[in-house]
Amino acid sequence: MDTAPRPERRRDSPTLRILIADDERDTVDGLALILRNEGHVVQAAYTGKDVLSALSLFRPDAVIIDIGLPGVSGYAIAQAIRNSFTEIRRPLLIAITGLWKEAPDRMVAEQVGFDHFLLKPCNPDELIRLLSSSQSASSQTL
Repeated sequence: MDTAPRPERRRDSPTLRILIADDERDTVDGLALILRNEGHVVQAAYTGKDVLSALSLFRPDAVIIDIGLPGVSGYAIAQAIRNSFTEIRRPLLIAITGLWKEAPDRMVAEQVGFDHFLLKPCNPDELIRLLSSSQSASSQTL
């Protein structure tokens, strides 16, 4: 997937609002701790339905989604986000997966709207770099 920053993203402060969605609570809790230590505001979701209801209330700048969420898959959520938000207001979408690792899985992720694709356990430094590059690129456009 393209790792170039997407300057059209909305950003007006150094703090990102990040929604993390995974049915593995340890994954969510670990990523949330790391991202909160980086100064971001984080909300957790554990099912696909939780993500869909949190989107309009939390209004995240970035969404980290496990592809294999119960209820509504990460693929379906990404597609719903892509179809529901204008390009300027759409949050950065990062897929994480421990199961769907093959090239066709990455292609589907890109087609439904994910900006990045990470394997579990994801490298926290890589995740922070992706979020920071998105943040700095969008602040340059303001």
